[in-house]
Amino acid sequence: MTADTDQSGDGPRRRDASATREAILKSAIEAFTRQGYDGAGVREVAGGAGVTAMLVNRYFGSKEQLFAEAVDRSFAPRTVVSDDPSVLSERTAARLAAQTSPEADDLDPFVLMLRSVANPRAAEIIRAGIEKHVGRHLTDILPGPDAAPRAELLLSLIAGVWLMRKIIATPALTGMDQGALVQQLHDLVQVLVNAPPASSGGDAAPDATNSS
Repeated sequence: MTADTDQSGDGPRRRDASATREAILKSAIEAFTRQGYDGAGVREVAGGAGVTAMLVNRYFGSKEQLFAEAVDRSFAPRTVVSDDPSVLSERTAARLAAQTSPEADDLDPFVLMLRSVANPRAAEIIRAGIEKHVGRHLTDILPGPDAAPRAELLLSLIAGVWLMRKIIATPALTGMDQGALVQQLHDLVQVLVNAPPASSGGDAAPDATNSS
């Protein structure tokens, strides 16, 4: 077991390296979620973990790398999108309604994303995190053609509902009956989950400009 010596507090003391790293990462997730990439600083993260800023840099190298690991940790659990394609619409709708309810925890990946994307580098890191943990998964399990754009449309629907119901808190959505919300979300998600019918060239509408 490795350990570090921390000079903060009343004097030097030994720390378990893995526990220290975990405490820093947890503090970083909280700081980035509440204040975004630009608003949160290394000193604040260090204070939340009970260590020095020097020790944060020792473990993560830079604020950018710390943010990348915070994003990776935050986006890894599939809190909304189901792993089971057979119940994708039902579970996604139910989880989205639950996660965006007024009583739900505010420390969620969407808030971290929303408060950080104004920074171009943070936006790149978030985009990679979404692709790694959600986008690729959805593309793989959606049936039929055009799975990639349909996956991103589904993620856009999730993000839009999250924004309107949880962040902006529009009264129609926050006051909506939970069961009714789940049903309507299910119907919307199902449109994107179902593979679109194959288009037929013979069914195209005539061009009005060429009609006599």
